[in-house]
Amino acid sequence: MSLELTGVTVEFGRADARATVFEGLEATFAPGRMTALVGPSGSGKSTLLAVAGALLRPTAGQVLLDGEDLAALSDARRASARRERIGYMFQSGNLLSGLAAADQLLAAVYIGGGRPRAHRSRAEEALTRVGLGHRLRHRPEQLSGGERQRVALARALFLSPKLLLIDEPTAAVNRSQAGELAALLAERTHQDDCVTVVATHDPAVAEAADRIVDMTALTAGAAPSARPGR
Repeated sequence: MSLELTGVTVEFGRADARATVFEGLEATFAPGRMTALVGPSGSGKSTLLAVAGALLRPTAGQVLLDGEDLAALSDARRASARRERIGYMFQSGNLLSGLAAADQLLAAVYIGGGRPRAHRSRAEEALTRVGLGHRLRHRPEQLSGGERQRVALARALFLSPKLLLIDEPTAAVNRSQAGELAALLAERTHQDDCVTVVATHDPAVAEAADRIVDMTALTAGAAPSARPGR
């Protein structure tokens, strides 16, 4: 399993007022490795995640997940790929108000047409793996910022995705929680052998990564080399 972006161009706006986020981007991400995307706001980190996660169709180019071009799929098949093969953790956590921690994970089963009750023990195990076995029935407003981010991570990992995309995971947590969350991301990446790409401004996340990619250099057309992380 690998993720490869080949000749990817992303443009927004009308034909007479187009804004190019990046053009002809080339990048490859390997399984079992956590890659940190770094760079200033506006450098394209979140856009790259959206393209890689089949949330945004690029203007041109290929997005190859295990050799299959996500950019060429129909909307229905892209939705299926997101549900079955991709885990996404949003910057805000994006938890559903009113749902307990375990039910946040089970909502994905329900949306996919499955029977949530049959997966409850698995959801509880997933939360225990991120240190929240004692918070299974707590709603978002009853959790700390770090705990909400851990729920979001458990939800992203719940269906054993081949690709894990993380957007600013430590933006709403303190320094101690940031280090713990970064270490947990790296641990889960290595143990689950998934492709993990993290957009971040946080040195703690970059330090925990196996590879660091500077988006400024990447979008300027430089070769996609990167200094190592840990």
